[in-house]
Amino acid sequence: MPLDFEKYAMKGNEFVNLLAKNLGDETGRARAGRILRSVFRTLRNHLTLEESSDLLAQLPMAIKSVYVEGWRISQPHERIRTIEAFAAEVIKEQGQVAWRDFSSLDEVIQSVRAVIETMVAYISADEMEEAFGTLPKNLRSIFSAWVPS
Repeated sequence: MPLDFEKYAMKGNEFVNLLAKNLGDETGRARAGRILRSVFRTLRNHLTLEESSDLLAQLPMAIKSVYVEGWRISQPHERIRTIEAFAAEVIKEQGQVAWRDFSSLDEVIQSVRAVIETMVAYISADEMEEAFGTLPKNLRSIFSAWVPS
């Protein structure tokens, strides 16, 4: 089976375009990419390796690379328990450009929800529920609104 990189790029662009739309800025692909990277990095730090692998299996190939870029699987992470702590970690992962994308905690939370809403278009509801069900109860509420019943 030949590798079809144009198809991978097309699906990746489709994902980023949908995320930009879900963020309310269809022309903001660069912003969508930065937010996607920081949310994915934060998510993978708090999901089990098994759950991350299950999510990855359903993402478009080009988007998988965003999820795994720079990932140190063996690096331990402090368990977060609140939405505020998760949002703070998203900002930390974004680095010095966070000020461009987020003006408040609510904006970070809305951005996380936009990423989850975009993921729902590619990942089965059962898998989303299973993956996010491993997170602390106080944190699950940020994700549950976008997981279809």
